Amino acid sequence: MLTTFPEMFDAPLGSSIMGRARESGLVECLVHNIRDWTRDRHRTTDDYPFGGGVGMVMKPEPVCDAVRDLRSEGPRGVVILTTPQGEVLDHRVVQELAAEERLILLCGHYEGVDERVSELVVDREISIGDYVLTGGELPALIIMDAVIRFVPGVLGAEESAQTDSFAWDGLLDCPHYTRPREYEGLSAPEVLFSGNHGKIAKWRRSQAILRTAARRPDLLAEAQLSDEERALAETVLRQERD
Repeated sequence: MLTTFPEMFDAPLGSSIMGRARESGLVECLVHNIRDWTRDRHRTTDDYPFGGGVGMVMKPEPVCDAVRDLRSEGPRGVVILTTPQGEVLDHRVVQELAAEERLILLCGHYEGVDERVSELVVDREISIGDYVLTGGELPALIIMDAVIRFVPGVLGAEESAQTDSFAWDGLLDCPHYTRPREYEGLSAPEVLFSGNHGKIAKWRRSQAILRTAARRPDLLAEAQLSDEERALAETVLRQERD
């Protein structure tokens, strides 16, 4: 991670699954302060935009120097700039990034990064949604969290990134229940107590289809469904239209 606010990574990198993955040596996460590559005594990383306008722009020299130095120390890696102008992060993009040996996440800030940085050292620009944040640190953490889950060994035997939302052939996840069996008049579905794993799997699959049709019908176009499953989804879509 390349950032002007390295302290924003301290707690997330030491907590939960990301923290355990680092402690076990399954992943290595290093945070670098872009100011370490500045060329003046004030450690300046931004300046006024050419042509006028509000805000400040991150300077190209420290950013490009930082990326080039890091690349000289190991695998070239894929350099990612977090920006609302990039391709939207989704399940497909996460899987592509998880297949890479090394990622270098460049956290933009202020009004943005000098365009020449993208032209010279950036491989991909990624957005986490159609909105603007104060900086790229939170998007970088989201990318890290999503990618790390696909590293073999990070999730336990009872957890799998392959059974979450969007991994079910592009569907949302099914509903989940735990103890108590009844809570405030609501009971967990009886099928989950049947002991019939085939029946349970079929129920979960159908629930995922129904939930996707009701909440994210846009995903159905790319979802891998049988004719019977697509007919099930159509019943929900017709109800929504009616």
